[in-house]
Amino acid sequence: MRDLFDPVTVGAWTLANRIVMAPMTRNRASAAGVPRDITALYYRQRATAGLIVTEGVQPSAAGQGYPNTPGLHTPEQIEGWRAVADAVHAEGGRIVAQIMHTGRIAHPANKDGNETVAPSAIAAPGTIHTAEGARPYPIPRALGTAEVAAVVEEYASAARAAVAAGLDGVELHAANGYLPHQFLAPSTNLRGDVYGGSAAARARFVIEVTEATAAAIGGERVGIRLSPGVNLHGAIEDDPGETAATYRALLDGVAPLGLAYLHTIGDPEEPLLRELRRRFDGPVVVNDGWYPMTDEHTARRRVASGQADLVAVGRAFIAQPDLVRRWRDHAPVAEPDPATFYGGGALGYTEHPARSE
Repeated sequence: MRDLFDPVTVGAWTLANRIVMAPMTRNRASAAGVPRDITALYYRQRATAGLIVTEGVQPSAAGQGYPNTPGLHTPEQIEGWRAVADAVHAEGGRIVAQIMHTGRIAHPANKDGNETVAPSAIAAPGTIHTAEGARPYPIPRALGTAEVAAVVEEYASAARAAVAAGLDGVELHAANGYLPHQFLAPSTNLRGDVYGGSAAARARFVIEVTEATAAAIGGERVGIRLSPGVNLHGAIEDDPGETAATYRALLDGVAPLGLAYLHTIGDPEEPLLRELRRRFDGPVVVNDGWYPMTDEHTARRRVASGQADLVAVGRAFIAQPDLVRRWRDHAPVAEPDPATFYGGGALGYTEHPARSE
């Protein structure tokens, strides 16, 4: 029987265990999107994870959604990530950058006035945090058919920058209502060209992004994250047949690329996620979602039962950098403080209240 603490080969990497630090936005980069020294320390502290997936990293200025998130499109940003990669590797860890273009989940105030683009000119519901307070999401500009190739190249360029910085690879964020998911979901993709109107057409953008990224750095260094039916940020997939057809087309389209892993969000016992696991020829990372917080028992069960090859863990890693040791030793685990999740300084990021063993 497989154990959570067994080593595993994933793509180009041999990982020390099957615990993945999930990508989590922390809003602590500089105003120019450069990871700071404290960022390198944050990831270094958690290098005992089998694999670290960084917070979402924008591939271009237009791809930024939230304030103080890091990028991978300027020399200064690349050097900032080099310090992070060096810090993690010094501890024997592995780390990949999650490339996240937020599409319509953005506001010009958070990205020096740069425009917001999306598959269709439909504003997201609700508001977004900016330095001036909460603001309604603006109506994005719909990308023209001829423009899509340039956005695809942004992903490939960011992947090349990640490897140049010494990171081990990338994860493509095609989940949670951001740009790739906006192409996948019928509610956010009203296009009538080759990128919309059918399940296969809605999957095309994500397939092209994945193909370009794999060509840039090798499929064995590329993972992809999907969240079918999670319905975040107004990217609604409420027709089971259409949703299944879209994700089947997506996985069939990327099958020849030899991707490192598939990372899913949601209950792995749900029928479509079970089907996607069978359909994907490679390791599958499972993230149960947001509630309840993933614990040691659940993570062990997912791996032992074969529901997952690896388990992605988020908030528990925020509260204790040494989570792997604590789970292995059955030591107490603290609850994270949500007040420290987004922005701020060292408290709740690299500094944590003392606790008993």
